[in-house]
Amino acid sequence: MLARNPRLYSHKRLVEAAEERGHEMRILNTLRCTMNITSHRPSILYNGETLTGFDAVIPRIGASITHYGLAVLRQFEMMGVWPLNESVAVGRSRDKLRSMQIFAKHGLGLPVTAFAHDPKQTDEVLKIVGGAPAVIKLLEGTQGIGVVLGETNNSAKSVIEAFRGLNVNILVQEFIKEAGSSDIRIFVVGGKVVAAMMRTGAAGDFRSNLHRGGTAKMVKITPEERSTAIRAAKVMGLNVAGVDILRANHGPVIMEVNSSPGLEGIETATGKDVAGQIIEFIEAKAKSGNTKTKGQG
Repeated sequence: MLARNPRLYSHKRLVEAAEERGHEMRILNTLRCTMNITSHRPSILYNGETLTGFDAVIPRIGASITHYGLAVLRQFEMMGVWPLNESVAVGRSRDKLRSMQIFAKHGLGLPVTAFAHDPKQTDEVLKIVGGAPAVIKLLEGTQGIGVVLGETNNSAKSVIEAFRGLNVNILVQEFIKEAGSSDIRIFVVGGKVVAAMMRTGAAGDFRSNLHRGGTAKMVKITPEERSTAIRAAKVMGLNVAGVDILRANHGPVIMEVNSSPGLEGIETATGKDVAGQIIEFIEAKAKSGNTKTKGQG
């Protein structure tokens, strides 16, 4: 497993699930991996040791080290090690704009979304999403950080112009009022929904992230929500994904797809052994060189 913090609930559960099934799991700090990029013989060194003998790699790459983490994951792929989620798919999922464009191309439900570079286009951007209230998101934000609700046109314009003044990229989306402060996290493993929970934001916060003080409970999803989650994971190329959707009046809309979804909230809310299902999927699919991209693209 490529992970920097072995003490996280998700990482401990994956190790437990693997060892229960007779596997040996090693956690590697992604930033301590050194790549030897040599023709025909790519390798990875870890604290001076050349890494060999791995059947599969589970990427749990933090958002702050996406670029380096993807390079390490590509190196494993080029060495023929099977990845739970491939580097190209993880890269897509970390780019909110690219993700939205892929979902739109495949006709999946989305909130109306606008993107512009020039701060002078603020009025045009707000017009596209139907005016305030509007949700403004940093493209690189995670766990609800960098997500702001502009409740009036003036406040939305101020936030957009402030972000653009800092030269950071943002998306602006319509606010799905009927969803309240709740969303649904659907966990997909190997093209099947294995668990789902409804997350509700803390009082006064429209964001539902559990890291921001939200709560979670098991939820029964509709066939359309199930289909949306499975298709979203598939078009992103992810074997394991946490698909976040909102219940809009016109059907489910995708907020984002997470390629390293946390296990604590979903396992606690549903009582399901999601870690075990991930390991079972690896057992069924892991095979040397069995990647779609082989580190390319």
